[in-house]
Amino acid sequence: MGPPKEYMSYFVYVIGSHKNSQFKTYVGYTNNLNKRLGKHNKGIGAKSTRGRFWKIIYSEKCLTRGEAISREYYIKKNRKLRNKIKSKFK
Repeated sequence: MGPPKEYMSYFVYVIGSHKNSQFKTYVGYTNNLNKRLGKHNKGIGAKSTRGRFWKIIYSEKCLTRGEAISREYYIKKNRKLRNKIKSKFK
């Protein structure tokens, strides 16, 4: 059944993938990083992540779902931060 919702942690993550000499990233949030990464690698979920092998290159723990959604939006829109994260794993 899992922990009560008020005690559940959420994570914001950035995953990266090399394919055809291109390095692509995807930003998302979840309450289970390993399960979510498995779904990305099986082609389940976001259409833009299908057909690639993904690795988690960055993650942050958030206390609430709302905080995770807010951080996800911030990282997606902040190209400078995203490129800094990306540059460590190219």
